[in-house]
Amino acid sequence: MTRTRPMTAAVIVAAGRGTRAGPGGPKQWRALAGRRVVDWTVAAFAAHPSVDHILVVTHPDDDAEAATLGVEVVHGGATRDASVRAGLEALAGRGFDRVLIHDVARACLGGRVISDVLSALDGAPGAAPALAVTDALWRGAGGQVTATAARGGLFRAQTPQGFRFDAILAAHRAHPGGAADDVEVARAAGLDVVIVPGDEDNLKITLPADFARAERYLGARMDIRLGNGFDVHRFGTGDHVILCGVRVPHGRGLQGHSDADVGMHAVTDAIYGALAEGDIGHHFPPTDPQWKGADSAMFLRHAVDLATAKGFAIGNVDCTLICERPKVGPHATEMRQRMADIMGLRPDQVSVKATTSERLGFTGREEGIAALATATLVKP
Repeated sequence: MTRTRPMTAAVIVAAGRGTRAGPGGPKQWRALAGRRVVDWTVAAFAAHPSVDHILVVTHPDDDAEAATLGVEVVHGGATRDASVRAGLEALAGRGFDRVLIHDVARACLGGRVISDVLSALDGAPGAAPALAVTDALWRGAGGQVTATAARGGLFRAQTPQGFRFDAILAAHRAHPGGAADDVEVARAAGLDVVIVPGDEDNLKITLPADFARAERYLGARMDIRLGNGFDVHRFGTGDHVILCGVRVPHGRGLQGHSDADVGMHAVTDAIYGALAEGDIGHHFPPTDPQWKGADSAMFLRHAVDLATAKGFAIGNVDCTLICERPKVGPHATEMRQRMADIMGLRPDQVSVKATTSERLGFTGREEGIAALATATLVKP
């Protein structure tokens, strides 16, 4: 089959330690506007229609965090350029025509910059975004101004820096190391690099105060939605109940058209609610015999896939089970893990807890179980 456009890969460099960003661990794994820094960066490329593959270069010490990214990961080197080369080598021979090389700390990247860099590669072997220096420039020493400097022709470099894949791979293989960025590597190999307009929002998180700036930028353009879900199932005959995907021994079972997982149903409806997409009954009618006894994980996955298709990521879910018995506490950790696995989330993004109704109402009379859930959805 003939390809209609070039194949593009994104290499996100995330192997640094980020010591200037202050305490709290490497900055790429720290929280930013409800997600991790790296999650925002990956999402920017995942949302662009011209990016076919994403590879993140990480530090070996970060394998546990990296395993949650859902994209290809390779280990980096001791320096930035060594990490970039590790990423490029991992992609070599796989049919990519162009590559975008990006610093993970630029989590506020917008689609316009990506598009401009890719468009420029139609006529040049390299392209990179930058902003012209507009402030006056000084030289200083000992807290004193020692000289002024002309700002004409000076630019503040940004990423992603884009290149024709084979050219930049050859340039990195030939370079002795120590380059500040990939434009330096490209120019050392004689490659022309076109400047495209950068974006003030595309800041690089370097110092502690940069987190607050990035939060403001991301918060201004995010679509954040909350959804609530509520479900009830009565007790019937049986020797167990299914709650949040976990089989819990009990003297009675829950009645329902599917497996009657009241907790998972509430979470599923919360996601549908945030999307304004109705409820489980709308997507899986109880009058349809094919859903008789169905595993409720199917419903939850459908809701998550629908959110993803609409460009949303799930920030967190919170589920409260209301019953006198069975006791939920001994099973809560397993429930959180099961729900996280189904939704592709970390366990710390999923809360499962229980309460009673103080012997009041149908739950107090142990006639059934109710569940209330809230879900947060975020679109960059």
